Amino acid sequence: MLRFIGVLIEIYILLLIGRALLSWFVASPSSGVAKLDRALAAITEPVLKPVRQVIRPVRIGGAYLDLSILVVVIVAQILLNTLFY
Repeated sequence: MLRFIGVLIEIYILLLIGRALLSWFVASPSSGVAKLDRALAAITEPVLKPVRQVIRPVRIGGAYLDLSILVVVIVAQILLNTLFY
């Protein structure tokens, strides 16, 4: 059972990384990339939203850097290391 939870956490980390990578591209709303982005957002946003409320995006020049994905990935990695090492 513990191994199954570990696999779910690893899959979730991959989904977060996929969402971060897709955020760098502009896609038309009807494209497959946009549909994939919406699906990843539906899966990851319930965890990211509370983190984003605590850790606001950091302003860098004229842009904002959202650190919520990075924070969630780090916490998930710490959780994995705690469970399996």
